[in-house]
Amino acid sequence: MMTELEPVLFETVRVMRGRVPLWPLHRDRVEASAAALGLTVPAASPTWGGDDQVVRCELHPEGWQLVPREVPASDPVALATSPGVHRGYPHKTTDRAWLEAARLSVTPLRADDALLLDDDGLVVEASCWAIGWWEGEELVFPPLSLGGLPSVARAHLTTLVRGGVRTGTLRREELSGRSLVACNAARGVVPVAALDGEAVPGNLRTAPLARRFWEKAPA
Repeated sequence: MMTELEPVLFETVRVMRGRVPLWPLHRDRVEASAAALGLTVPAASPTWGGDDQVVRCELHPEGWQLVPREVPASDPVALATSPGVHRGYPHKTTDRAWLEAARLSVTPLRADDALLLDDDGLVVEASCWAIGWWEGEELVFPPLSLGGLPSVARAHLTTLVRGGVRTGTLRREELSGRSLVACNAARGVVPVAALDGEAVPGNLRTAPLARRFWEKAPA
């Protein structure tokens, strides 16, 4: 009889010129999650290869298992609000079928990803992206206390945004008319082009920030 596999921690990293610029941040996150879940992280980091690729790194008892992938496009994304409620995703594990279901539920709406809200209707994140919004020169993200993933890309942005990064809460209806940003550690920073079929206004700060994201990576 087949048994259900236990969820494992994983990281999705961007390899550039044989190195992972954001690996220190990935390592911090996986070590924090491993400590919370009672897991052991190998002392040695994975061995990277390839000029430019995305690698999925799964943490198994026998060590890291690496699965290389092509680099996805960094085009602006279209979001649609998920009909389901965010369940909490504080650790990046393979127990994310509900997130994939949320993403697939909005594809008939010509959306790239699902925007997820908590029980109180507050914006948390998308299934594959941390979602923020501009308030003047500040970039604002939902607080992690709402249950979203501690995003590596978001952590990196705290060192790059000239006006600063802070946390704040908004309901879905309060996003209307705001300039939105999506970020993750594989594709960097991209603008949100549409939300629930309506165009999202751009912001002149987003494109320069997207360039600095990789130019100022720590490794």
